[in-house]
Amino acid sequence: MRKVEIIGYGTCLPENTVEFDGQIRYRVGEGEKETQLTLAEKAAEKALKKAALSIEDIDLIVSASAVGVQPIPCTAALIHEKIAMGTDIPAMDINTTCTSFITAVDTISYLIDAGRYENVLIVSSELASCGLNPNQKESYELFSDGAAAVVLTGCTDSKSEILYGMQATWSEGVHATEIRGGLTGMHPRCHDESNKEDYLFDMKGIDVLSLAAKKLPLMFTAFLEHSSLTVNDIDCVVPHQASKALGLIMKKMNIPYEKYIDTVSLYGNMVSASVPVTFCNAIDEGRIQKGDVVLLCGTAAGLTTNFLAMRY
Repeated sequence: MRKVEIIGYGTCLPENTVEFDGQIRYRVGEGEKETQLTLAEKAAEKALKKAALSIEDIDLIVSASAVGVQPIPCTAALIHEKIAMGTDIPAMDINTTCTSFITAVDTISYLIDAGRYENVLIVSSELASCGLNPNQKESYELFSDGAAAVVLTGCTDSKSEILYGMQATWSEGVHATEIRGGLTGMHPRCHDESNKEDYLFDMKGIDVLSLAAKKLPLMFTAFLEHSSLTVNDIDCVVPHQASKALGLIMKKMNIPYEKYIDTVSLYGNMVSASVPVTFCNAIDEGRIQKGDVVLLCGTAAGLTTNFLAMRY
């Protein structure tokens, strides 16, 4: 168990929304001044304000996002430019695509618990709409843009703690969710009309769902065994809002409807921002309260899966 606490949090969604069959999606509009960095900046500022800290109190800035703003430098450095210019606060990216936030909280909690850092700002920001393929209706109508940030700090006089974390990757699903073009595997200079879809998001939804449905229940059973938790011990499950099939996956894991949060129809899939946005909203709505045992979980490209139990 790692004695860490979330003392501040914030979210930022684009002002523009669109609807597909009654389902709401948040997307930066054409010509808008909103960018991945402005969303990240606003979410970070809200988190710092709620934590009653200034940027000078932060020891580390982490960008936990699936898609960076540019290949070099890391997105955390670009966020640093927006909110921490003139300081020497270290900045790093942690990326497991959709579960980047969960991986970041899990990983950074060890560094805080070991005394390396005291206050860490973790930001997940996504502009998913930039890379969607209009010819793939399933994915084109699923994703939203957004950002969320938390301040994670060490604690001694609080019950807050990380209880247990687990991550696994099954690379038989590595090509089921991908963007092939843009970096060294398919250099931008190779882009032309014949291969332009290789530079857009490509998802084989049925393949992802099939693999997740097969692997997740077994992994969750192992997670409960190793963590010594039961489903009854968990007050709230905050899953990645992967798709409309969320309820099916939760059912296969034997998690009852009243335990988990499903906001796919209201927000869609915000990639790495889905879990922290859902988590922050749940706190604001009173669904998660201090002392609750919360399970963050989700699947990501790879196919990677994360479970992280914390006492909030």
